[in-house]
Amino acid sequence: MQDKARTEEEANGTGPAGPLRCTIDIDTSSAPPAEQFDLFRSWHSNLADVELLRDAFESFPARERVWQLGSLALAFIEYPGTGYRRRWSSKKNPVLDHWLLSIPRTIPPEGGQAQIGQLRWHCLAAAHEGEAEDDGVLCLFLPRDFAFSQPFTLDIRPEMAAFLTDYVLLLHGSFPNRSENDVPYIAAATTNLLAACIEPSRDYFFEAQGPIDAVIMARAKKLIGARLADRDLTPDNICQELGISRSRLYRIFEPVGGVSDYIRRQRLLKTRDALGDSTDGSPISSIAERWGFMDPSTYSRTFKKEFGISPKDARAAGWPGINNTSSAGRPHDNAVSLSSILMNSYLVNRQG
Repeated sequence: MQDKARTEEEANGTGPAGPLRCTIDIDTSSAPPAEQFDLFRSWHSNLADVELLRDAFESFPARERVWQLGSLALAFIEYPGTGYRRRWSSKKNPVLDHWLLSIPRTIPPEGGQAQIGQLRWHCLAAAHEGEAEDDGVLCLFLPRDFAFSQPFTLDIRPEMAAFLTDYVLLLHGSFPNRSENDVPYIAAATTNLLAACIEPSRDYFFEAQGPIDAVIMARAKKLIGARLADRDLTPDNICQELGISRSRLYRIFEPVGGVSDYIRRQRLLKTRDALGDSTDGSPISSIAERWGFMDPSTYSRTFKKEFGISPKDARAAGWPGINNTSSAGRPHDNAVSLSSILMNSYLVNRQG
């Protein structure tokens, strides 16, 4: 009886559910190296024509993951970048008319953090062509009559394009912590945010307040992370750089204890990691000062209150206290294609 009740709760979205799953997770490793690009090209044969601008490559290692979010679909496609320049063009007789919002990603030749390109968008039913040699792309697909009145173009101002880029990156990064029950809420939040950015109105902005705040918080956290060692980092500085009011910043950070507490905790985490690093022999007071804690006694009390152990004991134990979380493995159905997902949402929207 309990198992049956649990199943019904999950089906209704009222009980616990498993982690958010990829609808598609495929790569080209199943094909011989010389045939890997042809396999990659076949994944999108109903969406666009893709060709390599150089004839011969030994292999084309690529991977595609797709998450279905109601009538939306988010795809993360990884492929070889520099040197593998590709030309893609719209189908002459398109069968789909979805909007495609894409964010290219390029990994520098010397390694390091991926560089995020500018948001691009077009309608699959409209003539379009482009070239690129980036290392991957995040693609958000949505039905053309999704929430907009424009026929084949979208009028997205540069500041809104940057905002949408941050949101899509944030959304994709949140998937390991999402469950299947979250899908309707993700779809609704994304719909409202897109509508607010593309067809601004008071109602759209009101409905999109949640995802808008999430993007602002993500930007604030990124700024804080970059300036964490700056002793002059204050809420006023953050407000000035983000162009928001103090009251809004405080409201957004209220669920995590406030912006000042967030900064303090991030600095404590930095000192904790340094204390657990056997290669860092700096005095504890120097480590504390490095991250803005000028009074050793206050720092020690604050550290112990936060982590339940003194800085001295943490160093003696070699305890970095880093929480390693990993997402559970998840099944995927390789028989499903991106075009079939989009076609299904196309038909559902037409019937609606």
